Formats: sequence, C-alpha cells, structure tokens
Amino acid sequence: MKNILVTGGAGAIGSRLVEKLSQSENRIIVLDNLSSGFVENVTKSDNVQFVQGDIESEDVLKTVFFNKIDTVFHLAANFANQNSVDFPEKDLMVNGLGTLKLLEYSVENKISKFVYSSSSCVYGQKNEPLSEEMTDYSLDTPYAITKLLGERYVTYFNDHYGLSTVILRYFNSYGPAEYPGKYRNVIPNFFYKAMRGEALVITGTGQETRDFNYIDDTVSGTLAASGSQKAVGKIFNIGSGRETKIIDIANIVNRITKNKSEIKFVEKRKWDNITSRVASIEKAQKLIDYSAQVKLEEGLKKTYEWLRQVDFNKCAF
Repeated sequence: MKNILVTGGAGAIGSRLVEKLSQSENRIIVLDNLSSGFVENVTKSDNVQFVQGDIESEDVLKTVFFNKIDTVFHLAANFANQNSVDFPEKDLMVNGLGTLKLLEYSVENKISKFVYSSSSCVYGQKNEPLSEEMTDYSLDTPYAITKLLGERYVTYFNDHYGLSTVILRYFNSYGPAEYPGKYRNVIPNFFYKAMRGEALVITGTGQETRDFNYIDDTVSGTLAASGSQKAVGKIFNIGSGRETKIIDIANIVNRITKNKSEIKFVEKRKWDNITSRVASIEKAQKLIDYSAQVKLEEGLKKTYEWLRQVDFNKCAF
C-alpha cells in the first residue's frame, strides 16, 4: 500500500483524480484549502483522508508528509488568469512558493514520483497546434508566469536532485465538480446563465477557439503519465487535440438547456489576447498512449446533468 498526496484534491480535476485513485488499495491524502474547491467533491472512502490547509504552510506540510508519502500529484493552484491579475502576490505565494516547498519536502522525504499540473497558458498567442517543444513563451498574466515558474522548479529538482517528475500542461478541462463563479471557466458559467434563462456573455467575437477536454480524459492522461517510466523528466500536453469556437460552445449550451435568450458580446479583458489555442497531443499519444475519448457534446450533456443537482447559492460571483 502506498500513501499518495493529491494537492488541490477538492477541485474539479483533483477530486476526479482522487475518486480514481481511491479504487485501489492505496491511501489517498487530499490537501486543499477550499479557496476554490469544495469538500463535498472529495470521495468519501476509508482510504481517503482530507486535510484542510495551505500548500505554502510549513506546519501543514510537516503534518502531511509525516504520512510517508510515496507519490505527489500537485494540482493545487491560485486559479486562474483573472484571479491572478486581481491578486498577483497571492498568485506568486501559492503557485510559486507553494510549489517550491512541496518539491523541497518531496526530496527530503524521498518520494518516488512528483506529478505537476501546469497550464496551456504558458504558450501564449500562437496560431498553430501547440507543441511541448516550443520554447518561445508569451506570458500575459501572473498565472501564466507562475505556472511556468513552477515548471522551471520541477525541472530543476529533476535535474539537480534526481526527483522523478512529470509536467502536464492541462488545456481547458471541463466537466462535473466544476462550479460556476467569478473566477471560473467559461463552460460552467455559460450553463449557469443558460439554466437561469439569461443571455450568455462572450468576451470577444466568439470566433476565438480553445481546446476543451472532458475531465475524465484529463484524469486518464494524468494517471497514464504518472504510471509511465517513459514520462519521467518530460512535459506533456493533456488536451483533446480539437479546436472549438466559443460561439459554438454557447450555441450548444443554449440548445442543451433550451435557453432562448440571446448571446451578448462584450469587449475582451485587457490581458486576454489569445485568439486560437489547440494542443498537439502527438507526444502523449506516442509515449504514454493517451488520447481523448469523450466528444464535446457528450461531455457537455454530462456536465449539464451534474449542474442540475448543484446548489448555485454556494457559487461566488
């Protein structure tokens, strides 16, 4: 039996990962400060322990690593772009210092694998499929800056200390356990408005594209990378490899919810200059046998069914 630490394990991706990991005989320790996660997301099981606390806290990390941790899945972050623009110092403390402290404790406690969740934000504006081999970064928010900083620290600890690491650049993951809110993603926020019969608001023209990846595919890619020796010391894109216009997402959401309200267009946020984003997943396909399985409309319908059970009063706008 192994002790596995999942930081950010009360968030959407983290909680889904914990659910999958809990199906083994291993013991799962979930560390989350609930700044954006929800404790009810965490799987209730005898082999899952929840610890509420900050990843940058020495006392919390001492308590957690006392459990003789074998593997770390580091998903905790100050999420995401607009939040980092509004609170850049907090972003640096959590995504920068928090990641560094976790790496230090991981080396000190001789863990066997450290899996770091980064973001496609590090790529910036490029009108082509985004490859892990690209090194010309365009960082337009503090979140993008600190996510790349985390990557650099992870790579340093791999090279300098021999820590077995994997870096995963998540593209736009969506699905159950992701709540709508002020600093949340476009899909749950579209559903929130559509389910209330309100107009969906698009920042920009709606022709902007993103790579939307259903949460189960994100988790399957995470597990595939964590279990492969071929992945050690490498970076992988975890996306669908498919490009979708924001206007198309809005139209599908309105169709699923039978929302008749119009779509409104507002000016882009100052930092939001990305017109096109799609992952190249060839490397992940070749080395860890990863591919996205869930089609967009199927994933959106599953997301809608989950959101129908949600108490929207707990969503912070």
